[in-house]
Amino acid sequence: MHDILDGMSMNLEQANMDKLRSVFPECFAEGKLDIDKLLALCGEYISNDFEKYKFEWKGKAECLKLAQKRSTGTLRPCPEESVNWDSTQNLYIEGDNLEVLKLLQTAYYRRVKMIYIDPPYNTGNDFVYADDFADPMARYKEVTQQTTKSNPETMGRFHTNWLNMMYPRLRLAANLLRDDGVIFISIDDNEVDNLKKLCNEVFGEENFVAQFIWERAFAPKNDAKYVSNSHDYVLMYAKALESFTIGQLSRSEETENRYKNPDNDPRGKWTSGDLSVKTYNANSDYEIITPSGRKVKPPHGACWRVSKQRFDELVADNRIWFGENGDNVPRLKRFLSEIKEGIVPTSILFHKDVGHSQEGRQELKRLFDDKGYFDGPKPVRLLRHLMTIANTDEDAILLDFFSGSATTAHAVMQLNAEDSGNRRFILVQLPEVCDEKSDAHKAGFQNICEIGKERIRRAGAKLVQEQAEKDKPTMDGQITLDDNSEFRIPNSELDIGFRVFKLDTSNLETWDGTPIVNEQIQILYDRMNSMVQRVKSDRTDLDMVFEVMLKLGVPLTYSVNQIAINSKTAYAVGDDCLLLICLAADVAPEDVEAMAEYAPAKVIISRDSFTDDTAMANAYYILRDRGIELKLL
Repeated sequence: MHDILDGMSMNLEQANMDKLRSVFPECFAEGKLDIDKLLALCGEYISNDFEKYKFEWKGKAECLKLAQKRSTGTLRPCPEESVNWDSTQNLYIEGDNLEVLKLLQTAYYRRVKMIYIDPPYNTGNDFVYADDFADPMARYKEVTQQTTKSNPETMGRFHTNWLNMMYPRLRLAANLLRDDGVIFISIDDNEVDNLKKLCNEVFGEENFVAQFIWERAFAPKNDAKYVSNSHDYVLMYAKALESFTIGQLSRSEETENRYKNPDNDPRGKWTSGDLSVKTYNANSDYEIITPSGRKVKPPHGACWRVSKQRFDELVADNRIWFGENGDNVPRLKRFLSEIKEGIVPTSILFHKDVGHSQEGRQELKRLFDDKGYFDGPKPVRLLRHLMTIANTDEDAILLDFFSGSATTAHAVMQLNAEDSGNRRFILVQLPEVCDEKSDAHKAGFQNICEIGKERIRRAGAKLVQEQAEKDKPTMDGQITLDDNSEFRIPNSELDIGFRVFKLDTSNLETWDGTPIVNEQIQILYDRMNSMVQRVKSDRTDLDMVFEVMLKLGVPLTYSVNQIAINSKTAYAVGDDCLLLICLAADVAPEDVEAMAEYAPAKVIISRDSFTDDTAMANAYYILRDRGIELKLL
């Protein structure tokens, strides 16, 4: 009769089985999937060919199990560390990104437009993402109490460890992308080959978009042993390539300056393009006579781009340029007014266009009083460029689950400031402890997350200040005009806030099944007493409210308002009261009647709130008659 929340994350395995059963019910017998029958229905018939092309490594199968293992964690709200808690749509989450990605599945499934990650490069040092297949939450608790661990190259499974870390995280991340979503992954030479094979498997090689080469250094290193490495890579994959449209880049001033109008053409500025092509077509191989009388043939082995008839039409329309003296090889005029608004991205990201590592470091130093707390943070311009290529709409969600110095958040806020967008970010970062000898630790930052959060606070405040200065009225009180002679309206809605959440074990008590030795009966009594109350004694109502939201698929940015119902405290989630949550004691039928007046979709009440089973049953029937679902904690 009652649906009880179990404190676990989304059951991905069961969800996948349900999808298969709905499409291929004939492939199930006694609740089990007949994989051979499923393959046969898809035209894949079983053979004894074991030499198929595969990308394998030790631990791969366990990684998939780990990705689908349900999390026993939750995300606890921290309003005191947040900015604009009540109004912001941004999230900063401290915790192991594997567990966090599991917890985000229900609320953010297929809602993310763009993912950018800059995972740890496999350099052999400070490899902290060593997952525990048996108890991920216990492993996380261990990591947060100590400094980072190393992964020396002398270990025989150097590449294997890195792949085991990346595979389950990419699997979970793929679930969050919208159909028109894309993912960008920064990487260097050590793992770029393995990463591409991994992404081909997770996202499908048919959804590969590009392997960008980013010029991250602007000067060679003369102390390099062999070659001065001046670049990194950014891999780009779409969730479904047929649903994705590439974003066009704005034309630079340099590009604009290539267009001239030497013949005063009324259509405006133009530049010329080659009229010949290498793909030979006999119908387009003809002789052209220039205005000066010179005879011109296409280059050897090539032909003209257009037929003779079409060429004559272009000449009549003044779209062919023979040079100022009318004696040059003909070229096709391309008018600035007729080309697309933007230009197609290229696979090489030059530092003059998107910044370099030193620029990223300087941006951080300007925010932190000339202190650079990160090695090689990505520049804002690089993320800004990728967001344009991703074609992010104005209310898109962007996710970065290796957030590091929080460049992604900075770039999202800056782009919103430029175009009055409402893009939102979700950042996830493991709270790695700062080395005691580091400048960050000396400045009072205990872990990386503290630096990231402070960077967002300072960058947001700086953007607001810069915008206020641009939009400042003139001395006579009139609004100033920008370069386009249009009224500049300040983006007073710029969201520079973020809600902070921290990964922890579930707020709900769970039975400790650890074997008891030596007849320690007191331990058994303690365990039984701990189960008397469903919610842990050291957790707040707000902790429980957000866990309910997570498990029921409600975004963590929804409003939460405390309300009084017959002197009992309850919480309304969402502006239209999507959920109504009550953890108060002694909930009576008249209280449930009052809750129903708010017309929520669901009412969630703790089992501890009812005096007995009769009161619980009454609540069920009262809400059922109003068409409202009751869930119990």
